[in-house]
Amino acid sequence: MDNHNPASKPGRLADWVDDLRIATALLTRVPMPHPAGAGVPDIARAQRLFPLVGALIGAVVGLIDVALLGMRVPAFAAAALALGASAALTGALHEDGLADVGDGFGGGRDRAAKLLIMRDSRLGTYGTLVLLVGFATRWAALASLPAAAVVPALIVAHALGRAAIPVLAANMPFARADGLGKTAGRPPAAGALIAVGLAALLALLCLPLQAALLALLVTAAGAAAVAVLAWRQIGGVTGDVFGAAEQVAETAVLVLLAAQFG
Repeated sequence: MDNHNPASKPGRLADWVDDLRIATALLTRVPMPHPAGAGVPDIARAQRLFPLVGALIGAVVGLIDVALLGMRVPAFAAAALALGASAALTGALHEDGLADVGDGFGGGRDRAAKLLIMRDSRLGTYGTLVLLVGFATRWAALASLPAAAVVPALIVAHALGRAAIPVLAANMPFARADGLGKTAGRPPAAGALIAVGLAALLALLCLPLQAALLALLVTAAGAAAVAVLAWRQIGGVTGDVFGAAEQVAETAVLVLLAAQFG
C-alpha cells in the first residue's frame, strides 16, 4: 500500500508529520525537506494543518513585537518591525496575492483581462493602494493592543486567516486550469473541516469566549466576501484569491481584537 496515498491510513502519525512539513514549506520561507514521493494529493491534504502553521507564524511575530516593546521601542515602531518580520518569514506570500487581486479586479475590464493582470509581477496603482490600506490597518491595530494581548491576538489572527484557504479551496471552482492554487489541489471536505476545527480550538484557547466567537464570525464574513467577489469577477478562485482571503481575515480579526482589548 502506498504510504503517501491520502486515502491510505489517514490517521497515521507519519501523515500528520508530512502534512506539517508540507504546510510549513508552502506557507513560509523556513527550509523544510519535502517528504519523499509527495504529490498533489499530499499537498491538498496538508492544507488541514494550515491553521497550525499560521499559529506558529503568529506566535513568532508576536514574540518579536513583545520583545521590542520590552526594549522600550515605541508601540507603532515595534508593530511595523514585527509586521516586517512576518513578511520576511512568509516571503510576503499572502500580501502578494492581495496586491495581485487588487490590480486584477480593479484594472481588468473582463475576466480574461483580470486573470492576465493578476499574473503580471508588476505592482499597479490598485494593488499598491490595497497593500497600503491592509498594512496600515494591521499596523494600527497591532500597535493599539496591550502587550499581554499581542501574542494571543496574532496567533488567532494568523490561524484563522490560514483556515480560510482550505475552506475556499474545498468549495469554490478554480478560475484557472493551472497556477499555484490549482497546483495545490482541492483538499477533501474532511480536511477543510479539520482546518476550521483546529483554528476554532486555537481561538477558544487563546481568547475569552466572546472574543473567540466574534473572531470566528468576522473570519467567516471576510472569507465569504472575498469568495463572492472572486466569483463575480473571475468565476472562481486562484492562489492570489487565497492570499487575499487570508489577508482580509487576518486584518479583520486584528481590528476586532484591538477594539476588544485596546
